[in-house]
Amino acid sequence: MSPRTEPLDRQTGTDSDVVAAIDEIDGEAQFIIADIARDDAWLSTTPSSAAELEQWR
Repeated sequence: MSPRTEPLDRQTGTDSDVVAAIDEIDGEAQFIIADIARDDAWLSTTPSSAAELEQWR
């Protein structure tokens, strides 16, 4: 996976399929959000650093 980003005006296609999961990376729990319709479109953080659903409203 690559940390590269691409500006929205340069992205091709409009299809996306965004998912979220808790997984383990290097022995530590991580909250991962990924657009599985695109290569290298993901981010992760520790679950304690992620905003709770109520904070997003």
